[in-house]
Amino acid sequence: VQLQASGGGLVQAGGSLRLSCAASGRTFSDYAMGWFRRSPGKEREFVAAISRGGRVRDYGDSVKGRFTISRDNAKNTVYLQMNSLKPEDTAVYYCAADYTVTGAVPATTAHYDYWGQGTQVTVSS
Repeated sequence: VQLQASGGGLVQAGGSLRLSCAASGRTFSDYAMGWFRRSPGKEREFVAAISRGGRVRDYGDSVKGRFTISRDNAKNTVYLQMNSLKPEDTAVYYCAADYTVTGAVPATTAHYDYWGQGTQVTVSS
């Protein structure tokens, strides 16, 4: 499956952004979807994940209550709504797809089979 992330940009602290990740090539609803991010000098960090049907969601501790993951299987797209952004949210954000037959929402990179190219989010103070 091919993944194309978009929606990144420069925003002031306290602002909002909405990232999108469009998928193509396979049956989108066969995949759990996740968002990860990487800041300079840091490991890739789990941000959020959503199950194939969208019922189950999980978030990294640093974004709980501020970010919301959602998906539209009819549009083959997963979204990440980011509110109350902080300078420490500055990173390259990646979407990823995990082929699964369960309702699992993996939080580790090793579970994911496909990755998008990343979109830069910069939050100024």
